[in-house]
Parts: sequence; C-alpha cells; structure tokens
Amino acid sequence: MKRSLWMLALVVPLSASAQGKEAKPAAPAAPAATAAKSEAGVNWEGQLLRATGAGAPDMKASNPAQARLGAERAAKMDAFRNLLEQAKGVQISAGRTVGDAMGSEEIRGRVEGVVRGFKVVNKRYYSDSGVEMDVEVPLAALTSALAPASDSGIAVNTQGTKKYTGLVVDARGLGAKPVLAPRLLDGAGKPVYGAEALSSDARKTAAVAAWFKSVEDAQKSALVGEKPLVVKAAQLQGSDLVLAEDALKKLMEANASFLAEGRVAIVTQ
Repeated sequence: MKRSLWMLALVVPLSASAQGKEAKPAAPAAPAATAAKSEAGVNWEGQLLRATGAGAPDMKASNPAQARLGAERAAKMDAFRNLLEQAKGVQISAGRTVGDAMGSEEIRGRVEGVVRGFKVVNKRYYSDSGVEMDVEVPLAALTSALAPASDSGIAVNTQGTKKYTGLVVDARGLGAKPVLAPRLLDGAGKPVYGAEALSSDARKTAAVAAWFKSVEDAQKSALVGEKPLVVKAAQLQGSDLVLAEDALKKLMEANASFLAEGRVAIVTQ
C-alpha cells in the first residue's frame, strides 16, 4: 500500500497536467535544489577531467528514499561511463589519445581504476526523484596511470638560489594544442622538461602542465606562483615545443626545482 501511495505521488502531477481539452506536454521535472552544472570535458587550466551522470528513480522501490538511492546508483554508473568516454578522447601527444593507449590491458585497467575513483562535486535532485551528478578526476592521476614513474627521468637543475616559482611558456602563434604529456625541447631535440621530470611526489598531485589562452592568466595562476619565469617557444614539433635559444639559456641557468613540481603553464592562441 505504501509503495502504491508514493508511486501515485509521482504520477498524479503528470496526469493532472494532461487534463483538459488541449493538454500540454509535461514539462521536465524541476530540480529540487539548484546547483551550477559543471562543463563536461577537460579543464586544461584547472587540470581536471569532468563529466555528468544522470539516474532515474527505481520504480520498483518500496519507498521514495529507496527510489532516490537507486537513482544515485544509476547516476554514478552513468557518470563513470561518460567520464571514461571523455578520458579516451584526451590527447596524450600529437596523434595519440588515451583511448589508443588503452589498447594495452595493463593501461586500460589503470585508467579505469582512476576513473572509478572520481570525485562527486555536485548533485541535483529532481522532483520525480531523479538525480544528476557532476564528477571529476585530476589529470595528474590520468597521467600517472599512463606512464608510471621510471628511473630514467629528465635531470632538473636544483642548484643555486630559487629565483623563480614556476615557468610560463609562451607558445602563441605556433598552433600548439593542449595535450596531456607535452615536452619542452632544446634546439637539438633533447627533452629538457616532460612527465619524466616530475618527482614521485609531484606525480601524485600535478599534471605535466596547465594550458592557458593568455600570458596574463597564466602568470596569475597559483600553479606558477608569484614570480614565474616567462620564456618563448620558437617552434612546434608534433606536440613538443622547442624553446628559443635565449629562453633555454635562462631556464638552464636557473634553479628549476619548480619543474620537478610540475609548476608549468603553457599559453596558446
């Protein structure tokens, strides 16, 4: 009887709206509490991957509370599927996506494990007991799943006074597009920065680089700190950026411990 009553409570508003000679189509259920919906996809500035999942109430449940729990479970499953699809489309480097890398069973397992550990950042409850939720995972976790730390890293100069707090690479006009694992090269093509430069601790919390659309926004980012070194990229090779000669000299002479911490921002457009 109780189950019949709560199901009737869901159905009556819809049937009532359809009464009359010219019944209007039922409007979508309104959220019981409004919450700003996060934009799905990659937030390159914030170094996050986001998706949204939706779940309908379990009409076989014995009461509204159970119905909503069923909706939340369904929303989480939907969020996982959507987030995994978003992850597969992320560019690791030019011509290579996360989906390509997942051809390896080992990498597929690690990526799916990262995605299953998503964080719920918003929930929206609807008057029909449906639920919608926004979820996210840090790009740092995705990067680590693709390329675990190895002994053969990129050496970073940590000698001398710490003059700079981060690095801003001005790549405007080169046609560079955001990727998960960018590299900075010298004129001979030798990597001077990339995922291999990150310390084991940094790999847990930092992606290789954040991507911005203006130098001003990059310089204001907390990621690069109060006094970042700003350098110019001279050339684009695939998704790798070749630093200008004077920029390379500045970087090589500086205490670049900020590189091992992943405090790098790249500017495109």
